[in-house]
Amino acid sequence: MATGDRVDPYRGYNFLLEIDDISRAGFRECSGLDSAQDPIEYREGNEKPLTVRKLPGLVKYSNITLKWGISDDNELFEWRTKAVDGEAERKNGSVILVDETGEEKMRWNFRDGWPAKWTGPSLNATGNEV
Repeated sequence: MATGDRVDPYRGYNFLLEIDDISRAGFRECSGLDSAQDPIEYREGNEKPLTVRKLPGLVKYSNITLKWGISDDNELFEWRTKAVDGEAERKNGSVILVDETGEEKMRWNFRDGWPAKWTGPSLNATGNEV
């Protein structure tokens, strides 16, 4: 009995950060790829029975957080420096999930983003990390 081709799940550590169509850095962790929408409760005074309708409200997006990254491209830090100086430059980008062969499988796009926070690496001369 043939079982067909095996389909493995995609691994969570295979992703790229692309800003303005250029791959910028590698990170070990990415979060904040979500959106939420608060309901608006509405009731007309003449409705029977007295019930509340829920209407869709404003859409909110979380901040995208990238952790444990490394890059030899200084542009990400320079982008953050501009924001600190009050010249926040908005850019479009994507977080891209790739499979083991490097082929794109999913893409989360953002638009008009700017870096709200940057934390430098923790350095430890006695550690074994690369």
